[in-house]
Amino acid sequence: MQASDFDYSLPDELIAQYPTAERGASRLLVVDSTESSQSDRRFSDLPSLLKTGDLLVFNDTRVIRARLIGTKDTGGRVEILIERILSGKTALAQVRASKSPKPDTSLILAGGNSARVIGREKDFYHLEFELPIEPYLCEYGEIPLPPYLNRDAEPADVDRYQTVYAKRDGAVAAPTAGLHFDEDMLRAIEKMGVRHCFVTLHVGAGTFQPLREENIESNRLHAEWLIVDEQTCYEVTRTRQESGRVIAVGTTSVRALESASVDGELRPFDGDTELFILPGYRFNCVDAMITNFHLPQSSLLMLVAAFAGTDCILDAYRHAVKERYRFFSYGDAMFIS
Repeated sequence: MQASDFDYSLPDELIAQYPTAERGASRLLVVDSTESSQSDRRFSDLPSLLKTGDLLVFNDTRVIRARLIGTKDTGGRVEILIERILSGKTALAQVRASKSPKPDTSLILAGGNSARVIGREKDFYHLEFELPIEPYLCEYGEIPLPPYLNRDAEPADVDRYQTVYAKRDGAVAAPTAGLHFDEDMLRAIEKMGVRHCFVTLHVGAGTFQPLREENIESNRLHAEWLIVDEQTCYEVTRTRQESGRVIAVGTTSVRALESASVDGELRPFDGDTELFILPGYRFNCVDAMITNFHLPQSSLLMLVAAFAGTDCILDAYRHAVKERYRFFSYGDAMFIS
């Protein structure tokens, strides 16, 4: 398989730069992978696609204010995107500057803080901050919007680039399929007898990075940290035993569940995953998924293609472009079964 096998043409004007006025006001493309068919719906129609006994699996990660602006001690501008907080004062981060900073370079930040470059691990720098990182980010950090949103974060993004059920701090990108759910939708599906549970997968900055190699199997994904607890394992097992559907909300929920069941049995999991789901992968515990539209040639598009079939998904994407769906993080959604 080649990365170019997962390409499609997308006009720039279909990349959503802002969310809809209301969370549930987006469109929903319903894809039947068995029939390779599509139907155009609204996200508010989701309850009609669910059944009593189904289980929705949400990712409760919370986006942190991971973007910082500063200068090198030589005066050059730097942009820091925290990938992972390692301890109270150390972190892995992407650092953008006119010239890559060398070890022992001091990065001057707002509020009297600074960070020293300790070293580099592939795409990420190991930084040591002068002050504790978490409270500093809360005061001075910005919400790290995806690079295809050609604008700086605005006050409204603090709320809208976060799911209503976000709980555990640690992500630098939102699990965007969950952005469509509001409290009214959650209450409505619960009254139907549709259960829900949570996994945690802290989405990393690597989710936006293109694959480096044309030959897909030659690529490796950045590790992401996740938790699948005993309660979620119980709910998933119970649902499948009772012939309900396990519906993953977002590719991150898919990756978490499948990482915790790589040998075919779902077990509690707490740690990093580098699982790369490609066509040919045998899914262990996901029966359907809700997801947004993903970038061409991206690992997330390949995951969705692995679930529904490459031809089916690319045909659905062509339909979405023709019907002028809104794409990517603040765009419309798909329900794939």
